[in-house]
Amino acid sequence: MIFLFGSLRDPQLRNIVLGRDGDDAPLPPAVLPDHAVTWDAAQMLPILAARPGQEAAGVLLENARAEEAGRLEFYARGLGCVPREVCVRAAGGVHQALAYDLPAGSAPAAAPFDLAHWAQRWGAISRGAATEAMEYFGTFSSSDLAARMPMIRARAGARAAATAVPAAVRACTGADAVQTVRTEVLHPGFYRSEAIVLRHPTFSGAMSDELRREVFVATDATLVLPYDPVRDRVLLVEQFRLGAYRRGDPRPWMLEPVAGRVDPGETPEQAAHRECLEEAGLTLTRLERIGSYYCTPGYSTEYFHNFVGIADLPDDLPRYGGLETEAEDIRLHVLGFDAAMDLIDTGEADDGPLILSLLWLARARGRLRASA
Repeated sequence: MIFLFGSLRDPQLRNIVLGRDGDDAPLPPAVLPDHAVTWDAAQMLPILAARPGQEAAGVLLENARAEEAGRLEFYARGLGCVPREVCVRAAGGVHQALAYDLPAGSAPAAAPFDLAHWAQRWGAISRGAATEAMEYFGTFSSSDLAARMPMIRARAGARAAATAVPAAVRACTGADAVQTVRTEVLHPGFYRSEAIVLRHPTFSGAMSDELRREVFVATDATLVLPYDPVRDRVLLVEQFRLGAYRRGDPRPWMLEPVAGRVDPGETPEQAAHRECLEEAGLTLTRLERIGSYYCTPGYSTEYFHNFVGIADLPDDLPRYGGLETEAEDIRLHVLGFDAAMDLIDTGEADDGPLILSLLWLARARGRLRASA
């Protein structure tokens, strides 16, 4: 008998994890006395917190098949949870049950968990992440899944954030007109690549033949060019880039804006402020939006959110930045506006978002300086 609480009370998520296709039968309710279900400190996962006199609501999974129990353990441990014995109360009396929870003391309790709030903020992301995670059941160990879970959740967050742009010029044909024949996972690592066989509507009005295309399934990213309108200077980061190295570039250290992954549940603007703190120790005054766009839509899902960030850039800024926990080795450069624009003419600026950011800044610079 397994006590399911928090997000696993959601039938859709629970069916994904257990492998129950379309099973809408409710599970019997149960409560864990002297406990409450709360968010962890990051407000991403529900946890059980000791609360005398309160009751943690959940449901009982009775007579689970061996595969269902194995799938649940795989998923729970992939989120960092461990099993614990609990004594729950249900309509049939008091029962010993197993519950999967974060290890004691690993995540301080925060606000009370609310299933409706979870469904609104995290439901689509959690269900999408669980769908990908459970594809790996029987292939990965739970520790392998745990190592990949941040990227799995980030990919799910990107899918949940995808919205339609206007179609005043482009075709307004929807994605639902594309017929996916089959999908093959080619590489299920930190990064994921797939081969998709599909048919899509053509401009002639017919359907295409079956096409096999490979795609790199990535995340959304935020990019920020910090600009000081009073001193008329920008900050660039320099770091080693594997793509340039693998292409054969003799100098694979690149000049770029501040950049980083948009974490699940995070807005691009929140990510922009966080990345500037992490990579350069900068607190931005405000953000100026440049635009959002695919960087290489022919083979990648990666989507960029591009900003100029208004900040103070004095002479005594540190020369190095980045997080040691992410093995970031970053050098910081503060350049005057004219010197930065010269990088485009000389070719030293060979990073697309940097070039775009500088050209946008050239157009907006007068307005930004006048209002500084």
